[in-house]
This record gives sequence, structure tokens and C-alpha cells, in this order.
Amino acid sequence: MRKNKKSIWFFFLILFSAFANAQSCKPSYSDSLFSTYYHQKVSLFKILPPTNGDIIFMGDSNTDTGEWGALFNDLKIKNLGISGDMTSGILNRLDDVFCSKPSKIFLLIGTNDLVRNISVDSILKNIFCISTLIKDKSPHTKLFVQSILPVNEKFGMFGGHTSKKREIIHINKILSASAAKYSYSYVDLYSDLVDSTGRLDVKYTNDGLHLTGPGYLKWQQVIYSKVYDLPALIPLPQKIRWSSEKYLLNDYTSIYINNSECQKEAESLKKFLAKKAINVQVKLKQDTKQKSIQLRIIGNLGLLNKDEAYHLSVTKYNIVIEAETAHGLYNGLQTLKQLTIGNEVSGCDIIDWPAFEWRGFMVDVGRNFQSIKQLKQQIDVMANYKLNIFHFHLTEDIAWRLQSKRYPQLTDAKYMTRNHGMFYSIAEMKELIAYCKERYITLIPEIDMPGHSNAFKKAMGVDMQSTEGMEICKNILTEFCKEFNLPYIHIGGDEVKITNKEFLPEMVSLLKSFGKNVIAWNPGGNVPEGTILQMWVGDAKPKDRYYSIDSRHLYLNHFDPFDGVTAVFNHQICDVSTGNKNKLGATLCNWPDRKVSKEEDLINMNAVYPVMLTFAERCWQGGGQKNYLSDIGLPGNGKYSAFVEFENRLLEHKSLYFHNLSFPYVKQSDIEWKLIGPFDNKGDTETIFEPELPVFFDTVGFTNYLSVYGGTIWLRHFWHPMIQSHLHNPTDSSTFYATRKIWSDDDGVKDFWIGFNNLSRSTATDSPPIGKWDEKNSSIWVNGKSIVPPLWKSGGQKGNSEISLIDEGYEYRQATKIFLQQGWNTVLVKCPVGTFKGKDWQNPVKWMFTFVQLK
Repeated sequence: MRKNKKSIWFFFLILFSAFANAQSCKPSYSDSLFSTYYHQKVSLFKILPPTNGDIIFMGDSNTDTGEWGALFNDLKIKNLGISGDMTSGILNRLDDVFCSKPSKIFLLIGTNDLVRNISVDSILKNIFCISTLIKDKSPHTKLFVQSILPVNEKFGMFGGHTSKKREIIHINKILSASAAKYSYSYVDLYSDLVDSTGRLDVKYTNDGLHLTGPGYLKWQQVIYSKVYDLPALIPLPQKIRWSSEKYLLNDYTSIYINNSECQKEAESLKKFLAKKAINVQVKLKQDTKQKSIQLRIIGNLGLLNKDEAYHLSVTKYNIVIEAETAHGLYNGLQTLKQLTIGNEVSGCDIIDWPAFEWRGFMVDVGRNFQSIKQLKQQIDVMANYKLNIFHFHLTEDIAWRLQSKRYPQLTDAKYMTRNHGMFYSIAEMKELIAYCKERYITLIPEIDMPGHSNAFKKAMGVDMQSTEGMEICKNILTEFCKEFNLPYIHIGGDEVKITNKEFLPEMVSLLKSFGKNVIAWNPGGNVPEGTILQMWVGDAKPKDRYYSIDSRHLYLNHFDPFDGVTAVFNHQICDVSTGNKNKLGATLCNWPDRKVSKEEDLINMNAVYPVMLTFAERCWQGGGQKNYLSDIGLPGNGKYSAFVEFENRLLEHKSLYFHNLSFPYVKQSDIEWKLIGPFDNKGDTETIFEPELPVFFDTVGFTNYLSVYGGTIWLRHFWHPMIQSHLHNPTDSSTFYATRKIWSDDDGVKDFWIGFNNLSRSTATDSPPIGKWDEKNSSIWVNGKSIVPPLWKSGGQKGNSEISLIDEGYEYRQATKIFLQQGWNTVLVKCPVGTFKGKDWQNPVKWMFTFVQLK
């Protein structure tokens, strides 16, 4: 490997460890160091009357110029910015700030230090010192360190500032990575103000350094929720205007409805309030002298997908939800519940609608039976996040799970190869349908035909595509249509050789005679025009004259938790940003072909809830990326910024609403890796290269690396090239190394998720070899000490669909314990691959790694 000078990155990380434990870091400065304007402003700040609990903005000219009190319409917000200020100036005047005990400080500083050629490490040291002093002297004050803003040299002005783009990016990365250590919150303004070329966007500046009005409005939008501790909403509404006020729900004494169609939602709201010890009455006539919650069905909101759209307003006097339908009111109520923290509700005005009318979740109970209780648990979460389709896959080769009065042998235990004798009675099916309907969710049953039908063949003694088999199938569908009042039926139609070309058209024709809408898989069999096609493989495309539902790369059973959240967040549904009459939406699917030992594993092993919430966001908001992507992007681009903003809301919901439910996800957007390579291992994955040598970082260093972010890093996705990996051009017979630093406040054993081959829950993949992390000889070291793999309970076990997974995935086995020393700890990961060709289709090569600390 080429030997280069020691990297700046590594030098600074070493440097930080030297001053990390400093308890008293404030230097003394001479007044002569600061400008006349600086002293003028400081003298003004000193004579202003002190008020406690203010929100203070501190920084240089961009802060100074901002009309913050007016922007937020809030007298509690004070501007202590000084044009030309530096980190030393902030430290010099910090004592004057402590006496008012502000509730929050928003700091943006550093660009003027750079123009004076103050070193990056000194700038960072001063910012960390500011944080330490605030924590010591005003411990109840929340500090928000904002990223240095991008610059743009094309205006030909402020050359000393605009020449520092590289340093700005570097400082921002360290500020982001160090937030937890120094007890501040990092705010990424940079990503929201930068353009695609890495410059301050011209729509936000007219000189390349300072902001114009639109720039300040964007800044305000980025920090608004942090200024006022606003609730995290999922899915995010299409349009929202916050006020700075919060109101007590107890003050709203009645629920008023404008007609009887609102009654059900009013009673639901009444129960929600009762759980908060707030007792109200539902009334038809409003008393204008009282504060109230009003539910109104009105004529025309003029919004997309009007049946589900709503307008929600929270003011001092009233909370009003308006919609054209009861379903719209229901959606508004879900948002109102999220707006409520304790008994406080945040003031706002929301206009909202779904980008896609079809937002579904599918469970496969043919292969692995789930209890009614667990199904209802998932339906409840769906409803909370405005999903509206429950796709119920009832029949499989393994078992037929739905009672038939005419053909009771279909559910006979002897014809089931798993969960013997477990099926849903007609009464239970009606119970589930009603449970969904109560929550404005449409249950869509799937009776798979003519493929996936071995259970049918064993029970009935005939193939579905035979003459007798067709007649039985028609009788089953007829019975179904008469028993259940449902608008849609899914007939599968995929993964089978069609020997009878009349089979699927005749089944579709029969169902349509009962007034049913019919759904089938794409690719699949020969269904007639007008059938709704559900796309399930990556290269499937919407077809003309057919309605489309997207399930491409939306299979939970193939994701690990980090990849699942990332890939689904990136997904562009039906290849469009917003649905239309033909491109209806999407369905997230859970297809765990492999047997599970207990039904809870179907939730935990497939990270159902974190990915479901991400899917709800994407379906409701629309947008996404045009290609299938497994990475979150890099700081400084809009893709990364959007992901970080969503991830913060996702983790807030985990904290608030999923205490007793499986939610295997932790923050990954702040994890930066340096990838070193590739090294040609000529097919020998045990070959040792320079990064493994103890002296590598001290004597060789590296500057030729790729910076990537995330909890799971794909060097080559197992669906390459359809899904893009973190490496754009991976080559086999290669070894890559990845390194990063982890800070620990003290010496101690910490918990980690570590993995190198997150097994799909569908394929019969072999368990990891005994004594190794994987079959590729992947390795990991922390502070030079090798981290031994788990004692696999089924180590070396040949893959078998009837042998349940136990500890093969990091997210459902006991966390790996690693001793961290106080200060910075060095992590080195080795990821070799000998070939991209798996030994069989059940064992695809997954060139990936996961290393995440659990906090």
C-alpha cells in the first residue's frame, strides 16, 4: 500500500484526547484583542435587564443580522450575536450570559477564526470549552451547537472566508461526532443551505457568506422544533405552521361535532382524554364562551386524496379538526395524539393529506401462524401511523389457514407441515375484518393460486389447474365472497408454471361478478387488464392499463434493521413522487419463509416497527430517491440531512411509544467510517495487509480513504447492481478495512451490535462457522484487541428452513460486550471477500458489516 503522511483526521483525534478531561478551560483575554464594535455590543448586553429562561442566539455576523425575536414572534428570544466575533470572543463574554440562566443557547461560531488562520483544533477546543463551561455554570441550559454555514466563492467576495470550505466541512464532522461527549445537541444547518456543488446556495445569499431573507427563513425552519421542543410527528404532515405556545388539554371542556358522522371519532377522542383524567362531554351545539375541541365534516377542503385529508388547528381557544370524511377526522386525531405530550398540546396549523392512497402492510401467516392478539398489535401500530391496508396472506404450500365450511379438510392438521391445526375460523376472520374497519384499515385476504398450493393439493387430492381443481377453487372463492364483505381479494398468481391459461382469467371473472377488485402479483400469471398488479421484484415496472402497487425491495425478511430503515426511507414508490389513478401506492411485506420458534420472532427478527414507521413516512410524504439505495448519504447533501431529520423523529417515537414493543434500532447517522482499500487478496481471505499491523496508524497513516456513514455498511449488496452499495464499483477477491474512533466517558464494558452477514429470514442459509464471525474470515479489533465471535448455538449448521434462527442476527442475540478505555478508542474492521458467487442460492454472498454501540 502507498505510504502517505499522517492524515489530518487522525492527528486531530489524537489531539482531542489530550484535552478531553479538562475541567476548567477558559483562558483570559486582553480587551485589545477585540474590535470596537465588539465592545460596543458587549456594553449594550451588560445593561439590558436580566430575564431568566430566555432563548439566546450567540455567534458572528450571520447571527447578529438575524431578527430572531421577530422571526419567531417571541420576546423570550434574545440576539447576542456580534458581527466579526470568534470563539475567543464568545468565551470572553460567556460569564455575562450565565447570570440570566437561559433555557437554551444556540451557538454558531468559527468562520472568523478560520479567516484569521486559527487552527481547526484550537477552534474545536474553544467550542468544547464553551460547552463545558455552560454545563458547569448553568447546568439546566441546553446548548445547541450549529454547524458552520457553507460559503460560495463565485461572488468574488470574502475570499478569506470562502477559501475555507474544506476546513468548514471537517469542523462540522467533528462537532457532529463529539456532541454526546460534550453534552450539546448538534444542529446541521450546513446540509439545508448547501447546493449540489457544495457551495452556499445562491437562493440564500447575495455575497457568498451572509444570508438573505430566504436563508434566515430556512434557518428558522430547521431549528424551530428545537427552539420550542416540539413533538416529533410521523408521518410528517404536508404543511405545518407552528406557534410558540403550548396549551393544557384540561382547559378544553367539551367536544363539539357538527353532525352525527363525527360521533364515532368524538367518542374515541373522549376515551383518549379520559386516560389523561380529562372528562368531557360530546355536544352538537357549541358554547362559544368555552374552550373546546371541534370535529367537523365539511364540504370541500380542496386537497389531494380528499377522503383522508384533514385540517387541524390548535389555538388558545379551540382545537379544530376538519375533514371531508370520518376517515379524514380519524387521521387528524392520530396527529393530535402525537401533538400531545403529557397533558400539553402544541399550538399549530396543519393542512395534511397522503401522497399515496394505498399504504399497506402484509403478513404471511401461511408459513408461520400468528395469534389474533399479535395481529391486532400490528394493526394498532398501523392505525397510529395512518397505514390503511392490511394484506393477509392466508394460504401457502405449508398450510391453508382459513376455515372453509364446504371443504373442512383444507385446514386439517395432517395437511399442515408447520403450526399443525392452527388456522383462522370464519368468526375470527370477521373479527379481524371488523377490527381493521374500526381503524379505517381495509383487510385484503390473499388466497394464493394456482402456485404456493401444495397444502391445497394434499387436502383435495388434485392440482388447482386441473378441471376438478378449478371447480373447487371457484367454490372456495364463491363461499368466501358470500361470507365476507370485502372490496378486494388477492389471488397471487406468481411463481408457478401456468399449464391452464384459462385458470387465472376465470378466477378473476368470477370475483368481478361478485363486485370484487382483484389483485395479483407482478411478475405473475396471465391476468386480464384491469387487475391490480403488485410488483414484487426489483426490475418489475408498472404496466399500462393496469393499476400498480409497489412491493419491490420492501421485504422485511431481507433487511437488517439499519438497512431496512435506510432502504425504505430512500424508496421512491412506483417510481413517482406522488401517487395517481394508476400508481396507487405500496405494501410493506413480511415474508419469513423460515420457521420461527415463537411468534414474537416474526416481529423482532424482522425489525417490523422501526421499518413500518419509516414506510408510513414515505407513503404519506411521497418523494424518495429514484434508485434503490442502501446508504444514508454524507453530511452536506440533502439526502443525508433529510435522513437525519427523520431519524431523530423515529428515535423520539421509539422512546415515547414503544416501551413494551420490539424496536431494534438505534441512531446510525452519526457513525462515520473510513474505508481503506481495496487490497487484492487473490481469493485468500486470510491474507494480512498493512492496516492490521500494530504500527500502521502511527507510522504509515492514510489519506486515501472513502468516508461513509451508517450502522450497516454494504461493500456490495447481495442484490448488486440493482441496489447500490456504499462502494460504487466493488471488485471480488478484495479486502477492505474500516476504521473509526469511539469516545467513552469512563473505563468499562459496553454493549455492541456486531455482524458480518445478517441472514435473511427466508433463505435456508447456513449458520456462521464455529469460532468465526462468518465464512469470509471477517475480523474486528478494538484498541488492537481482537473481538471474538459469539459461541454460536448452531455454529456450522447447514441451512434448513425447518430449523429456526436463534442467535445468528445481531439484533436478536445478546449484545457483544467490549471493554472501552476512558477517552478515544480505535475500531478496526476487516472485511475480505474471495468471490461474489455464493455456493448456492440459499447462501448469497453478503459483503457487509455492522458495528454499533448500544446507548
